[in-house]
Amino acid sequence: MAAETLSTYVRNTTGVIELDRPKALNSLNPEMIRGIKEILEQWRDDAAVTQVLVRSTGPKAFCAGGDVRVARDGVVAGNFEETDGFFEMEYAMNNLIGTFPKPYIALIDGVAMGGGLGISAHGSHRIVSDKAFAAMPEMNIGYITDVGLSYSSQRMVGTRGKPSPELALFWATTAYRMYAADMLWTGLATHYVPNITEALVDDIIARGVDAALADAAHTPNGEAPLVALAPAIEETFAPGSWEEIAAAVAAHSNEELKELVTEATAAASPTSLVAAVELFKANANVADLRAGLDNEYAVGTYLLRQPDFVEGVRAVLVDKTKDPQFQPASVAEVDKEAIVALLNYGDYGG
Repeated sequence: MAAETLSTYVRNTTGVIELDRPKALNSLNPEMIRGIKEILEQWRDDAAVTQVLVRSTGPKAFCAGGDVRVARDGVVAGNFEETDGFFEMEYAMNNLIGTFPKPYIALIDGVAMGGGLGISAHGSHRIVSDKAFAAMPEMNIGYITDVGLSYSSQRMVGTRGKPSPELALFWATTAYRMYAADMLWTGLATHYVPNITEALVDDIIARGVDAALADAAHTPNGEAPLVALAPAIEETFAPGSWEEIAAAVAAHSNEELKELVTEATAAASPTSLVAAVELFKANANVADLRAGLDNEYAVGTYLLRQPDFVEGVRAVLVDKTKDPQFQPASVAEVDKEAIVALLNYGDYGG
């Protein structure tokens, strides 16, 4: 299958998905999401396809996210059903990737944010290069960390050897940019190569991903920056409420963390910060990725109907003025109970 923004084909026994929307940094529009979902459903049950590889055709970005400007347009026009359907289809695609029974290989070269992590982070092989970086910037557009990352990021085990829900919540609320070393240490990535080349792609397709990576994978130079920050993050980002986290950060002796969090959340939606903490608490205890996505959908559809999403996307992506006027303007004014009522807290109990 080929479309203006997406190409899918089988080469040898590898199903290849190529993202080809370079001017929009491969932001996922409804047609791309539908195309990926439909081809994965086909390849899942096709014995002639032994592995799937997803890559970008352009040098700048793997995928900068879902096309939230399209979603905003739908909200502004009052087409909530259509906009809800966009996210519903995207989350179904994310779950399909997370439960895919064959190797699913993402070549993350360049930016991967939001929806770009949704089509990579749930795969079995997440290969990053020196150009790769990942972030979850949803707080600044009045939304929540979604595409299953509020579930999976809490469970990832990288070279550190253990997961960290506190680190995951830190990434989600601060839009901290992780590069290759951080991505491997936390588990967002599984392998590192300095450069993602056509020779590597050819080798993966010819010999299979594990044989190719046995020869190609490297260890990044230098220590992951998060190694030094992690103790302070884990002391301050224990799940409670955003107000408690902010107070713990303000009282902590680590000035670097204090400055980072203060600066990173200055333009964040108060409602999104409150919602993110509750979402992560709930998704720490649900049974599986699908349940985590269901929680994201419940909170996400609620937030689409609040003023901050339209305003946040306007300020960040449409007018690019970076001056969102969020309502309410303070965390204390957010209707936390309305968000709590939407969530399945698994065995946590809320």
